[in-house]
Amino acid sequence: MAGQEHGQERGHEHDRECVDGAPRDDGDACRTIVLPEECRDPATPGEDAEFAHPADVADHLENLSLERQVCVLRHLPAEDAAEALAELDEHVRVDLLENLDADVAAQILSEMSPDDAADVLDELDEDHRDVLLSSLETEDAEEIRHLMAFDPDTAGGVMNTEVIILDHGLTADQAILQIRAEIEDKEIPYYAYVVDEQDRLVGVLSLRDIMLCKPGNKLRDEVRGQGLISVLFDQDKEEVAHLLGHYNFMAMPVVDYEGRLLGVVTHDDIIDIIHDEASEDMLGMVGAGTDESVDTPWHESVLKRLPWLVINMLNSAVSASVVYMFEGSIAQMAVLAVLMPMVANQAGNTGQQALAVMIRQLAVERFDRRKAWWAVLREAKIGLSSGAIVALLVLCAVWAFTGSWKLASVMSLALLLDMLLGALAGASIPLILRAVGRDPAQASSIFLTAITDGAGFFIFLGLATLVLF
Repeated sequence: MAGQEHGQERGHEHDRECVDGAPRDDGDACRTIVLPEECRDPATPGEDAEFAHPADVADHLENLSLERQVCVLRHLPAEDAAEALAELDEHVRVDLLENLDADVAAQILSEMSPDDAADVLDELDEDHRDVLLSSLETEDAEEIRHLMAFDPDTAGGVMNTEVIILDHGLTADQAILQIRAEIEDKEIPYYAYVVDEQDRLVGVLSLRDIMLCKPGNKLRDEVRGQGLISVLFDQDKEEVAHLLGHYNFMAMPVVDYEGRLLGVVTHDDIIDIIHDEASEDMLGMVGAGTDESVDTPWHESVLKRLPWLVINMLNSAVSASVVYMFEGSIAQMAVLAVLMPMVANQAGNTGQQALAVMIRQLAVERFDRRKAWWAVLREAKIGLSSGAIVALLVLCAVWAFTGSWKLASVMSLALLLDMLLGALAGASIPLILRAVGRDPAQASSIFLTAITDGAGFFIFLGLATLVLF
């Protein structure tokens, strides 16, 4: 729609930091964040005093001891401390807030945008959270509680409420005056949201649209016939990320079931969502905790990983039992033990390729069941074609190495069949997990390995027993 399309042009936040020492657009001097001298690391004098951006402060803080981290946040201006806190890793934030005085922590939280403050407080235990909320001003605390009431994995859980809301009865001139009065307190002045008397969203205008309006024009006339695009507050945040990327908006309005505007999800939140989901998929594929990092306490990581390691051990036991079934064949021809892992390994790699493609597709696009199974068929064709070529190469290599035409034929046929099975399994496992309501990436690599190893050993040793003995 016209109003939102114009919004693709990036606006400038009122508190944007300087770049390469150049003045900001509004002519103000560059704001440099200077660490308090008493909190600096004596091991690196003069190297950690000034930073141009809160993200750099956060990176530096994560390399300091907890005592110095607390010292820095206590002595920094509340605005700078709030921006740095928002950039910190979750586990570092929790430790910091648990060790800061409640009044200091509350002052820092009051300087944060409501959605960031809600995210930070949601990481704390309930008692500590209540203490900090009680230290905030009533209005701020209520707004944060309102945001925390939404599911964190939905649009409502990641939306920002600091938006410019205009009544549809205003003229363009009146709208500009209101924006000028409010814009300093708004985090995201890319769009203005036009609502009716019941606070229902009726249109979205970029600041460019409003500036180009003819003086005296009513906003209701400017948004009439607009193809409004919004999301419901309980819509999954991944779906919101896909929509925002599809339409190339800078922000997506969030509404309730009556169409009332609740807030917006902004492009910076979407970047975080995409980053988090990609990390979760990568960790989940191998059975690690989806929210793990190097800062996660080691005992928590053990509890998250151990169940999948036990499952993997059981899967390995199944594969070992398959090998044990054919111990007589292996005893008669030791070369089978040498060739056997090659079959399973090649099939595993084929399956991992299909698995990675399918998980990525599920992460970036919601496709229907028919298209999903066409994708499985596509991977089967790839597995069959790749398997045929590799099988031909292996046929020649094993024949040249062993001089046995039969053994070479068994090896190549087993490789072809297991690679086909690996491609089918790698493409199907994420779909099956999704169908039963699980994360498509969750431990998918472990299940795939169990299939390709067990089936690969059985196919190869079974064929060898039938053909060679």
